[in-house]
Amino acid sequence: MSTIRVQTTQNVSLEYEVASVGERIVAAIIDYLILGAWLAACGLLFALVANGGSRMSTPFIIVLAILAGVPYVFYNLFCEVFFNGQSLGKKARHLKVIRLDGTRPRLGDYLLRWLLRLVDISIPLLGPLVAIITIVVNGRGQRLGDIAAGTSVISTKPRQGAGPLAPITTHPDYMVVFPQAIQLADHDVATIRQLLHKGLEHDNYLLLHEVANKVKALTGIQTELPDEAFLRTVLRDHAHLTALQG
Repeated sequence: MSTIRVQTTQNVSLEYEVASVGERIVAAIIDYLILGAWLAACGLLFALVANGGSRMSTPFIIVLAILAGVPYVFYNLFCEVFFNGQSLGKKARHLKVIRLDGTRPRLGDYLLRWLLRLVDISIPLLGPLVAIITIVVNGRGQRLGDIAAGTSVISTKPRQGAGPLAPITTHPDYMVVFPQAIQLADHDVATIRQLLHKGLEHDNYLLLHEVANKVKALTGIQTELPDEAFLRTVLRDHAHLTALQG
């Protein structure tokens, strides 16, 4: 699986695994199954009312059409805005939308992705094919909507053979961001790894915030980096500084 390097506004470099085309297709299938089930439920309600002999008024039909259509059209936009860059399909496959500058996507970014998704959907066969080709050729996990919004879709799964307690290795030319990371004891680092893994696995961002604040209190680090990026950077810095001392 290819990786993408994100350069944050604080000049910190982060590396993520790009979501594969196959995983994104599976996530999309899950989303469409959910939407299909919703439309089927609305259709069943329509059939029950019609078979019940009740005369369906125009307002009722309009309300039912809105009830079926609005969630179908706005599903991806709603999910990504309120579920931190994940639709239910993405969540099931451990995928997530991020910005290429390391910050959390804004409403405008999600809106742009959604608008260009509608273009993909509106062109049968050709639209999805263009999206797949764009993702493959681009190499950064970006379809047209991602390119326009400056976003990408990454995998949040731990890398193969790299569980929460696996040692971190850095390039010899790696530039340490927080030298204070060396103040952390080995057991502190192991705990940070575990809690970071747990927080990301369960989308527990309050836990990540608490861990980040604890690390800052222990080391005296002051930074505006997002909690996840900060903790990942501290772990890399500690691993690199420890290796230099070894």
